[in-house]
Amino acid sequence: MTALGILYPGHFAKDDYPRIEQLLGSDIRVDLIETGADADPYPYPATADRTDRLERSVEALRLSGAEAVVWADGDGGFGRGWEGAHAQVRALARAAGMPASSTSFGFVHAVREVGVGRVAVAAPYADETTALFTDFLRAGGLEVAAAHSARGATADEVARWGERELLELARAADTADAQALLVPGTALHTASHIAALEDGLGKPVLTANQVTVWEALRLTDRRVNAPGLGALFTREPIVQV
Repeated sequence: MTALGILYPGHFAKDDYPRIEQLLGSDIRVDLIETGADADPYPYPATADRTDRLERSVEALRLSGAEAVVWADGDGGFGRGWEGAHAQVRALARAAGMPASSTSFGFVHAVREVGVGRVAVAAPYADETTALFTDFLRAGGLEVAAAHSARGATADEVARWGERELLELARAADTADAQALLVPGTALHTASHIAALEDGLGKPVLTANQVTVWEALRLTDRRVNAPGLGALFTREPIVQV
């Protein structure tokens, strides 16, 4: 049994994680620890520093037997810039006593895993927050062909989106020269819709909660074939960083 630790802000789409655990269909356990969040973090101050909150949450993960931990909050990672996000992850690893990463770095690693370098971004954020995410991707060596923001949507609103709304967001962002589509935002329920998104666009689709679990698996050197979770979970070999 491999236990993965996920630090998750709030509650908006936390039920994606047991769904992902089910779709993995293997000896993988996904342990979710809620770190607490502002009442509605969309739009949030993308440069907010939540390192102290994370460090207070890791004791529960140690007690659960987690082998790696991923901070499932985009703004707390990419909003601090490439170097700031690295510093946050290092602090989290020291506090947890285990390998650590964040969803933001997970996106960069996952894009490399599916073998592409040029992406489009479909974000449930305000324009300025989406720009910070694309800046982070470029700092990671990726080319961003296009980006689209949902702008005025709140976390509560996007948490209620279904397949139709996700497809609309994805199609608004997608371009013919983008080799994959990225959908950041851990408040979005995407675990049950990845296959439909990939079928609709004809290319790999990487979503925040999917990427978060994959990044935790990467940290533990585990490889799980789970076609229901999209192209990311059917590629070989796993990225080594």
